[in-house]
Amino acid sequence: MQPLHRDPWLLAVNKPAGLLSQPGLGADQQDSLITRLRVGDGDLHLVHRLDRDTSGVLLLARGLESLRRCSALFAQRRVNKLYLAEIDGALTGQGCLDAPLARLQRQPPRYGRHPDGRSSCTIWRVRRAVNGRTQLWLRPLTGRSHQLRAHLADIGHPIVGDPIYGGSPAGRLHLHALALGFRHPFSGARLRLRSPSPLPWPSHRI
Repeated sequence: MQPLHRDPWLLAVNKPAGLLSQPGLGADQQDSLITRLRVGDGDLHLVHRLDRDTSGVLLLARGLESLRRCSALFAQRRVNKLYLAEIDGALTGQGCLDAPLARLQRQPPRYGRHPDGRSSCTIWRVRRAVNGRTQLWLRPLTGRSHQLRAHLADIGHPIVGDPIYGGSPAGRLHLHALALGFRHPFSGARLRLRSPSPLPWPSHRI
């Protein structure tokens, strides 16, 4: 697992697509990022999660006090998250998606707009459009399950490679967690954790 940052309190790694963040239900879903990393360090804890098919920056805390402080940063929305996605169809400009989301089905899990759903907000901005698809910068202001995937599908532009929300077929989900930005919960230093995108797109700067 490629480390992006390591200190006595925090570990950030580059999660590959296709690997669960934590074990799922069933004997065939026990392999996960956290179980692999705990083989070498049993005091690691997931601060947040990425979907199995999403790659990119994932933050872990070492010890329960570190977990408590990091979780507070996320709960208080003091962590800036940046994703890169490729969607079907053409979008222009920028905007905000704020449809309330709820789970609509269990197997496979699928989320979508619902009047009784939880408030959810995603800021988006076009990076470029290529061959009937659009590359987007995405900043989720909330952290709901499947938020980016459900929000984009809700406006008729599912993420390429998403089998649940109707994206056009691809070798993998075209969604990557590019960066996390926050103040270190112990030192106060500003951290910017970045993961280069493994997707077959032109090089970019963030």
